Amino acid sequence: MAEAAFLLSIDTCGPVGSVALGRLAGRDLEVLGQTELEGRSYSTTLVAAVGELLARSGVALKDLGGIVVVNGPGSFTGVRVGLAAVKGLAEAAQIPVVAVSRLEVLSRKAQVPTAALDGHRGEVFLRVERTALQPSELLAGAQELAAIVPAPLRVTVCDEAAAALLEAAWPGAQLVRASAPTAADALRLGEARLVAGGHADLASLDGHYLRRSDAEIFGESAAAGLRHA
Repeated sequence: MAEAAFLLSIDTCGPVGSVALGRLAGRDLEVLGQTELEGRSYSTTLVAAVGELLARSGVALKDLGGIVVVNGPGSFTGVRVGLAAVKGLAEAAQIPVVAVSRLEVLSRKAQVPTAALDGHRGEVFLRVERTALQPSELLAGAQELAAIVPAPLRVTVCDEAAAALLEAAWPGAQLVRASAPTAADALRLGEARLVAGGHADLASLDGHYLRRSDAEIFGESAAAGLRHA
């Protein structure tokens, strides 16, 4: 990557999304702007928002030195829309891409090793880091949380649904409230990986879902029903 480079970041995983543009000069990252995206409308607003953000800073797509994409966990539709847009932009202009986990972005933002996001259905998306072990990310309900012993001393959360579930499962843990992670937060995490050359293979880049889609689950159930009919 050049000494100075423009970097784009896209996060469409949560109920509210965002795109951010930054300029990396040496080791200094300056966030030039960020645009919030209304949930449930990513497919119609994302590409236009990227174009407007670049235009405001006088940056062309070919000027980008890299793209950071948050590839989950979160909304299946949101994750897929974000990845499709990134692949289209990156392939057209031959831009390197790195993918980051929304849980890791939240963890790094709050400087707390363990982080949780609302997974709906009485579950949380959970990231746990332990000394000398690789971080693990999983979908956890009350049973899975109870099986984690000892429970983490501190957990960062950005929504009340995750907080309520963790308070019930781990009453001794300190919950650290943080604002929801954004594309600008992801930019700060991903830029070091872009500089290090840890680029994703666009052909195999996929969502970090942690949960199977309803179509997969219900499709299996229907197939099982037919086999036993």
